[in-house]
Amino acid sequence: MTCQKTRHNFTKIAFKPLYTNLFNIVLLSIFLSVGSSKLYSQDIIKKTKAIPAKEQIDSKISNVKTDSTVIAITKTENDSIKKDSLRPKKTFLNGKVKYKADQYAKIDQKKKLITLYDKAELYYQDVELKAGIIIMDYEKNEVYAGRIRDSTGAFTQNPNFKQGANVIEPDSIRFNFKTKKALVWNSRSEQGEFKIKAAITKKENDSVYFLKGARFTTAKDIDNPEYYFQTNKVKFIPGKKVVTGFTNMVIANVPTPIALPFAFFPMSKETSISGIILPSYNDSNNRGFSLQNLGYYFALSDNYDLTVLGDYYTNGSYGMRFESSYAKRYSFNGNLNVRFENLINSERGYPDYSKQNIYNIQWSHSKDSRSSPNSNFSASVNLGSSKYFQQSINQVNIGSNLNNTLSSSVSYSKNFNSIPQVRMSLTATHSQNTQTEEINMTLPTLQLSMDRIYPFVGKDGTKKGFIKNINLQYNLNARNSITTTDSLFFKPQMFRDAKIGFQHSIPLSTNFKLFKYFSASTAMNYEEIWYTKTIERSFDQDQSRVVDKTINGFDAFRTYSVSSSLGTTIYGTFNFGDEKKIQSIRHVMRPSVSYGYTPSFEKYYDTYEADATGAMRKQYSRFENGIFGAPGLNNSNILGFDLSNTFEAKVTDKDSTKMEPKKIMLLNNLNLSTSYNLDADGVNSLAFSPVRISGGTQLLDNKMNVNFGATLDPYAIDNSGNRINLFNINNGGSLFRMTSSNMTVNYSLSSTGKDKPEKEKNVQSQRNGGREDDLFGTNTDLGDSRRTQFEDENEEEGEDKISEFFKSELPWDITFAYSLTYGNNNRENEIIGNSIMISANADVTPKWKVGVSTGYDFVQNGVTFTQLRFERDLLSWRMDFNWSPFGANANWGFFVGIKSGVLSDIKWDKRSTINR
Repeated sequence: MTCQKTRHNFTKIAFKPLYTNLFNIVLLSIFLSVGSSKLYSQDIIKKTKAIPAKEQIDSKISNVKTDSTVIAITKTENDSIKKDSLRPKKTFLNGKVKYKADQYAKIDQKKKLITLYDKAELYYQDVELKAGIIIMDYEKNEVYAGRIRDSTGAFTQNPNFKQGANVIEPDSIRFNFKTKKALVWNSRSEQGEFKIKAAITKKENDSVYFLKGARFTTAKDIDNPEYYFQTNKVKFIPGKKVVTGFTNMVIANVPTPIALPFAFFPMSKETSISGIILPSYNDSNNRGFSLQNLGYYFALSDNYDLTVLGDYYTNGSYGMRFESSYAKRYSFNGNLNVRFENLINSERGYPDYSKQNIYNIQWSHSKDSRSSPNSNFSASVNLGSSKYFQQSINQVNIGSNLNNTLSSSVSYSKNFNSIPQVRMSLTATHSQNTQTEEINMTLPTLQLSMDRIYPFVGKDGTKKGFIKNINLQYNLNARNSITTTDSLFFKPQMFRDAKIGFQHSIPLSTNFKLFKYFSASTAMNYEEIWYTKTIERSFDQDQSRVVDKTINGFDAFRTYSVSSSLGTTIYGTFNFGDEKKIQSIRHVMRPSVSYGYTPSFEKYYDTYEADATGAMRKQYSRFENGIFGAPGLNNSNILGFDLSNTFEAKVTDKDSTKMEPKKIMLLNNLNLSTSYNLDADGVNSLAFSPVRISGGTQLLDNKMNVNFGATLDPYAIDNSGNRINLFNINNGGSLFRMTSSNMTVNYSLSSTGKDKPEKEKNVQSQRNGGREDDLFGTNTDLGDSRRTQFEDENEEEGEDKISEFFKSELPWDITFAYSLTYGNNNRENEIIGNSIMISANADVTPKWKVGVSTGYDFVQNGVTFTQLRFERDLLSWRMDFNWSPFGANANWGFFVGIKSGVLSDIKWDKRSTINR
């Protein structure tokens, strides 16, 4: 019930002539008495029915010990006594107040106070307040909140003040609901990656705060941070910026000489903001002093950004890099990196002076299939100077250095929902040999294919038998091929040397069962090749050599071929008994015989004079230099043999509770293949081709992959190393002569038994053309020094984790690779390659991670590339040291800096440069 303040009413008395009537005398006396005293009146408030407390309790605070009370302003009705002109004071509350407390909730209507004690909570408008004690003065429009002492005398239950999206955790707070102003003592708040603590905070309004005695940090523990920025005067605008006076950096509670007369900290609510990227200082013997990775980050929109970075050396060398990422939800995503470097060695006039330009372009794009199911566009581009990764001043990537090929592919494909369905793809490819600097490109390749048509299938749609399985297709392969070098890349001559060709093919095939156990297939293929250029070959008397003259114009040739195959599957099981450790071995063989015939197309061949006398004449085809080659001059009548094998075993399971035996794979595959030329004349032709053997298996719970292969030649060789038409066994040798063999072993083992997560793989190295693993060390991109090897840091830190130090399982992983190659093609009988490589990573403590990549070449008798890696997790900071102690690529690098992206420019990055 609310009460209205009493007011004073004075009654005026008018005197009349007195009569000697007793009644009148008594009545007059009463009026005189009343007229000399004060009369009070009070409005009678209409009683309203009380609202049950439980109906007003918010769902978030349903479990309470003290009943919640709702305070609301109700309109009162006056009694019959007329009020004066003075209006009552209007109560400030404009809505419902919800509150609760564990020990008690006290309402003092006379003082207009609500007192909540122990785990107190108050909800009013957009304010949520939790504290040990809360006092609300609803006459002054203010609320007070603070801590309380526990049984030991320590302060507990710090206030938690939330208004809208802003949260403050102070020691105590005083807030005015009407003016929105507040005074906060020892406030703690988070703004993006920053954590802020201030001795006194004055909230001017919803958008401006003034702080005194403040510290800013990205550390997890705001009360005991590893580092912070100390300042006394601060103007703080949540979600936008912080402007401070004199600011000093403090590390481990020790003030450092790093100080600024004023400071500006951006605190945008956006995921990223534009800003300057500070450089790192370095020096080089060949190029002088340098500033590396000076640049600017442009947050262009929510869908794409741009980073511009540059390096400058005092001898004139410089580098520029443009990196952009883009994405559109449910549509596509990708990134583009463009790198250019102008490299100058030594000084002009010195004998070792050199100057060159190198560049590299990387583009990755992928499309979400949900945006358009019938079409797709993708790109994976890595092209540039062949020596970029060997000579770059801002890349240390040994895996990329040892890779001999750069490749790219950009493709667009679309399915046309016609009958029959048609598929089209348009692809541009690029392949570059970094050793020979030769570049092969297709700009573009058009492929068009039509679904199989079964002209003899019945109305029921079944495709059984020789006739009903007959089907045909149509395929088109149109290609514009370019072969050039680094020096001619994208110059006019590159396009003049382009070769254009169209390949049309119509395959006709069928398959059927033969004698129940054999699968047979037969096919006929018709091809038509179109060229826009052909050649004319002749002997040039002036140059005394054979020359080819290019003939521009349309020309074509047509070929056909037939083929067939017959295969079956044979199963064999060898049982040893259920009581044996190896209960049985299962052998599966899949032999097949194939036959292919292509006739001679001699009509497309001409003759030319091979010498100046004209007596020697040779045949050639005007289509020889075409993309798809020339038609065959001789018959091809080949009979092929293939045999594939798999071996698996059933063994008794080590787990005695399991009744069924365990299946293990002994050999995933063991393949043998060879062929015989039926048209070989037996005198000058070698009818049998070498036998190729290949196989592989997995051991140690599928952690070790073993692959091997060998080539066996049935023919002997002469003293010059040439194959002769004489079987090796008839020449005093064995049945087969092993010309080459190889074996590779790869083994990966980790403490978790799982593969490395994607973020720990050498993704950038693989994109550059190197390896995904770290057998050749990790990729070091000097533009991104904050990359860490530690797991996600959302894990709980502090005393609980430190106390489990000796109980923790420290993760580790090992990658092992062994390669052996044997050569005996010309009776050299030697080991061509024999090397072992090992990479290991381990956490020696929960905060220390070490790694090593090394190996040994037993042929060259030397240690392969070696890298030592050390990393220290310093909570808010990261320390990293990489060292390649010897070799042509010997280098070292040290980095220490703040992990947070907002303060990523606070770092010390020192690295040696590779003299290239």
